[in-house]
Amino acid sequence: MGTVERRTFLLAAAGTGAALGLAACGAGAASTSVGTAAITPRATARTGSGATRRLVLRAQPIEVDLGGTIVATWAYGSTIPGRAFHATAGDRVIVDFRNDLPEPTSVHWHGLAIRNDMDGVPGVTTPETAPGGRSSFDFVVPDPGTHWFHPHHGLQLDHGLYAPFVIDDPDEPGDYDAEWVIVLDDWTDGVGPDATEIMAGLVAAGESGDGMAGMGMGMDHGMGGMGGMGMDGGDVTYPFYLVNGRVPSDPETFVARAGDRIRLRIINAAADTVFTVALGGHDLVVTHSDGYPVQPVATPALRIGMGERYDAVVTLGDGVFAFAAAPDGKKGLARALVRSGSGSVPMASARPAELAAYPLTVDALRAAESARLPERDPDTVQDVLLSGSMAPYVWTINGTTYQDTIPLTIREGQAGRLSIRNMSMMSHPVHVHGHTFQMGSAGGSGPRKDTVLVPPMGGYRVDLVADNPGKWMVHCHNAYHADAGMMTRLEYVA
Repeated sequence: MGTVERRTFLLAAAGTGAALGLAACGAGAASTSVGTAAITPRATARTGSGATRRLVLRAQPIEVDLGGTIVATWAYGSTIPGRAFHATAGDRVIVDFRNDLPEPTSVHWHGLAIRNDMDGVPGVTTPETAPGGRSSFDFVVPDPGTHWFHPHHGLQLDHGLYAPFVIDDPDEPGDYDAEWVIVLDDWTDGVGPDATEIMAGLVAAGESGDGMAGMGMGMDHGMGGMGGMGMDGGDVTYPFYLVNGRVPSDPETFVARAGDRIRLRIINAAADTVFTVALGGHDLVVTHSDGYPVQPVATPALRIGMGERYDAVVTLGDGVFAFAAAPDGKKGLARALVRSGSGSVPMASARPAELAAYPLTVDALRAAESARLPERDPDTVQDVLLSGSMAPYVWTINGTTYQDTIPLTIREGQAGRLSIRNMSMMSHPVHVHGHTFQMGSAGGSGPRKDTVLVPPMGGYRVDLVADNPGKWMVHCHNAYHADAGMMTRLEYVA
């Protein structure tokens, strides 16, 4: 991809550690971080639609039927996934949140570049909500797109605490007959070890010096993804993989007519699983990545990392078809059904032929003209080096775990460039809070995103604009890698 700088590094380079040009042209770690005095004026200057949406959200323990299997879990409301929130770009959104969980929690609005103190990261942007407590979120949603929300609190994401947040574009023609939201997940609650037990098993296996140990706790280290370059299939084998909270043997069924044009909004809410998705008998025409439009491109299959979202349009044939999500490097399948006519239902284990095709990745996408950042040379260039190991089970950014991180720094108004390099043999979906970035150079043809799946021993250069002051998380969206240290911050300084 000409405008996306993707590099492959020799494994030996990992031995040089964090000395590889850290914060080579940063704003200066010794500067003073900005506070509320800078955040509030910028937030109040946002232009809005004038409309206000008041929403209610409750985190609580529930029992849920996954399709013949009833499990105890935590969720938003009474369903998995939680009820989708909807708004229009420019709306003011006020959320009344109540925590009925037995421990503190938080809500992060993934993909929304909202004001810093509403971002939902305890200890960084927003106070946690105590058990039995309530919190209020109040922000303007700046951009349309397919987004979602989830906790930013330990391993709580690996329960049922997630839901879509769809922001409509008032200027979009909407030239489709229906819109379906598809949420992918890997599932263990009630049918396997819980997230705390899985993490304990990973750590114990690492301390023993054998990252392959502890397989009974759900760890999986099969070769997969990127042509089997390395341990790219995540760290955890899950009992179930879900589409919209349903197992393959009792899937959700979408009903339409042959010839209908359908918009799919696909969200990967999994904690540890990259999926390749396909709709049997059809090509997917990808139109958006992380909410931003791209030049449409048809593909039989699409790879989607944790935290990423892709929109695609499909014109339905006549029959019954499986929408399938195959977990990369793992055994199993998630699926839903699409019924647009008569026909037999594919077997639960049937894999659409399209899954055998090489999947589309971000490298094949070009930004729509409207999604490109203004062309500009960067004022600051900083490294984001991803590394770690299974033994010990430690994952780092720029050579340190989060507790010892040296934050990235930037000044308001600057153009920033992050050189993201993966020095490990596993994929890492890197998510930047409070901002979107353009793959490659600002003003180029690379797609606009907030989360990018970085392949083993590969890398990307991404550009962003410092227009949202505060302290912002930058982290791997594999929940276990983040919990093991693969997080840092992007801090605005004076």
